[in-house]
Amino acid sequence: MKIALINENSQAGKNELIYNTLVSVASKYGHTVDNYGMFDADDKALTYVQNGLLAAILINSEACDFVVTGCGTGSGAMLACNSFPKVLCGLIVDPSDAYMFGQINDGNCAAFPFAKGFGWGAELNLEYCFEKLFNGPRGQGYPKERVIPEQRNKKILDQVKEITHTPMIDILKKIDRDFLLQTIDRPSFKELFFKSAKNQEIIDFIKSILN
Repeated sequence: MKIALINENSQAGKNELIYNTLVSVASKYGHTVDNYGMFDADDKALTYVQNGLLAAILINSEACDFVVTGCGTGSGAMLACNSFPKVLCGLIVDPSDAYMFGQINDGNCAAFPFAKGFGWGAELNLEYCFEKLFNGPRGQGYPKERVIPEQRNKKILDQVKEITHTPMIDILKKIDRDFLLQTIDRPSFKELFFKSAKNQEIIDFIKSILN
């Protein structure tokens, strides 16, 4: 599985810590991680709303399978991500959140609070959360007696999102061009996206914006 990491502006200084912790877990299970930044406070700013747009571009273009993101509380990033098609994002505070989100909701994006409660031992909590997210199959249900209805509800939710969300290519064509360009006109995006993306329609449109 290819995992993408996205940090917004207020938490850019923690990118290295988050990335190294994520890689240390993901690599044990054969996953790879692409780091889209922000890398430090001097990097071009990404807001939590732009985190959502960037996550949606990556998921819908199949440039990655899963997005790890967040903001100060995690809530803003989660809301932004869930406003886009095909992105199912959960707020992850502790390892039980990570486990149950993976097993019950089987989402493809996780938003973390990288400021609120991020104190002593925060890197250990992140490590344990990543372990519960990425150490095996997801969507297996929890508890066991709830497996069938939970898997059924996940399929229903996916179908609902298909109906209630506009296709990503239509969003990209309608969204404010400056906002889109600020989100994608970054060296890390241009280096990683074009290596991994598979949806040619989205690739071609992104190229046209960058050019």
